[in-house]
Amino acid sequence: MHGGIAAHGVRRAFGDVVAVDGMDLEAPPGEVTALVGPNGAGKTTLLLVLATLLVPDAGTVRVAGHDPVTEPRAVRARVGWMPDVFGTWETLTCREVLSTVADAFRLPRATAAGRIDELLGLVHLEEFADRPTQVLSRGQKQRLGLARALVHDPDVLLLDEPASGLDPRSRIELRGIVRDLAAQGKAVLVSSHVLAELDEMADRAVIVARGRTVATEMLDASGFAPDADRPIPRPWRVRALDRAALLAALGALGCAAEPVERDAVDVELATDAEAADLLAALVREHVAVVSFGPTTNVLEQAYLALTEDRR
Repeated sequence: MHGGIAAHGVRRAFGDVVAVDGMDLEAPPGEVTALVGPNGAGKTTLLLVLATLLVPDAGTVRVAGHDPVTEPRAVRARVGWMPDVFGTWETLTCREVLSTVADAFRLPRATAAGRIDELLGLVHLEEFADRPTQVLSRGQKQRLGLARALVHDPDVLLLDEPASGLDPRSRIELRGIVRDLAAQGKAVLVSSHVLAELDEMADRAVIVARGRTVATEMLDASGFAPDADRPIPRPWRVRALDRAALLAALGALGCAAEPVERDAVDVELATDAEAADLLAALVREHVAVVSFGPTTNVLEQAYLALTEDRR
């Protein structure tokens, strides 16, 4: 996968603690890949390996066609790295921070100046361009961290908890930026605990637990697309004007329901197609359905099912 990420059998231990234990991951160009897992699953350790900041004990890794161990400079030239905590020189202004990064990547000064203005506009920090970073909020620092990762127009982006500290509007804007970057042909790998964000942003999800890859699943417009042989049910909430009539219709259709509110019940359905069929059947039975929708996003449901034994 020239231009993307391929990691196979990656292992990394810290003394007696094995953080990554034979992990596999594919993140192709032109897609957003979500790296999902509980705390301690090895997500950040894997990202550090991909960013050339840790050497794996075993396994093979290719980033944009290069080996991070034997070709670290080639990888760094093609990777934009955004750690979960933004660290910077607090006395430097936002513009100076980005200018310093541009110098490190040896961008021509004339090119860098235009690029910096473009990125400050992209992350809505124009008014802070010439103010020291110590005045920025956590969310603003996160946005500056994203701009910093994009200075050299990398082919691969490694984003560790990019939405942390962002307000709702900034989260929506982040999703748009990430999707646009993938549309440009970049390989984007995003690690986050905010599964609702990833559900709307990612093309595929790599679910990890205990240092191992549990599953790699494709996402479609409606979210998680489970294998036909093992669909993962999730609860759907049905609200009707008359809950008694709703329960009676569900019983006649052989559908188990759990009352949860005065006018609503939850039913477990494996696929969107099942949900559509059930709604059509309720309408045919003249049940006055007010609302019908999943109570959890599909990626979250898949994550819970696949990491059930993590304790």
